Amino acid sequence: MHDMLAEPVTAQPLLAADADGRLVRLSAAAPGDRGVIVDVRAESRPGDHGVGVEELQRRLLEFGFVEGAHLEVLHEGLIRRDPIAVRLDDMRVALRRRDADDVWVLLESK
Repeated sequence: MHDMLAEPVTAQPLLAADADGRLVRLSAAAPGDRGVIVDVRAESRPGDHGVGVEELQRRLLEFGFVEGAHLEVLHEGLIRRDPIAVRLDDMRVALRRRDADDVWVLLESK
């Protein structure tokens, strides 16, 4: 047991590993884009979602939009590019683009 404690734990900062990527809102990402979620802030246009800001943030977190989750934009709808479908770790989720506006993603460089 003491041997396990003797080894230093090295935590890699999330942004340091992907410093060459770009930080965007998920709503601005295009199909094929991949990245890591760095923040979820339900603060944009509070009246546009049909629910309160706290409720929207809770729903996004329950769907799995949490810091550190890996995602890939799979598809976008034909009308105004809405909704968008993303692979979020090991599941697929579709959400409205205005809700995706509250998720900040560090995209991988292409």
